[in-house]
Amino acid sequence: MSARILVVDDDAVFASTLVRSFERRGHRAFAAHDRAGALAALASFAPGHVVLDLKLGADDGMMLLGELRARRPDLPVLLLTGYASIATAVEAIKRGASDYLAKPVDAQAILRALGLAPPQTTRMGANEERPLPWNRVEWEHIQRVLQDHGGNIAATARALGMHRRTLQRKLQKRAPPNPD
Repeated sequence: MSARILVVDDDAVFASTLVRSFERRGHRAFAAHDRAGALAALASFAPGHVVLDLKLGADDGMMLLGELRARRPDLPVLLLTGYASIATAVEAIKRGASDYLAKPVDAQAILRALGLAPPQTTRMGANEERPLPWNRVEWEHIQRVLQDHGGNIAATARALGMHRRTLQRKLQKRAPPNPD
């Protein structure tokens, strides 16, 4: 089944790699690198699916998500981010994203999330979920509490019962990978 996929990412190398990967799998794909390019491609390319990065340089992917949904309410939009947290995932779904994935991610995982590839089976069995590792649970909890306190590090540290510097060190580390 061939699909038309619009990739919106300010990282031109990543976007072109995804486009080539989708095309090798029999889909038509087009890359845009900012809000204006994405809105122009929405009209000219007429995608059936959109893969949208959360951070688009000067543009905000979450705001663009709202614009895309306003123009085409039926359009499935998959949000990608290198700064994944439960809080941003919930916000993305509330704003109309059909799914949310954390980078790094490969083309096959994106196609699965868009419903364009069969689900992955693991040694545990098809569709059987493993619990999240403790470091991922901790990271997501910290991100949720941080958002609840409006990004205030000191207030978040008090709420979590840890020293502010300890929280700052934890926040400087990259998010632990999601188990797939």
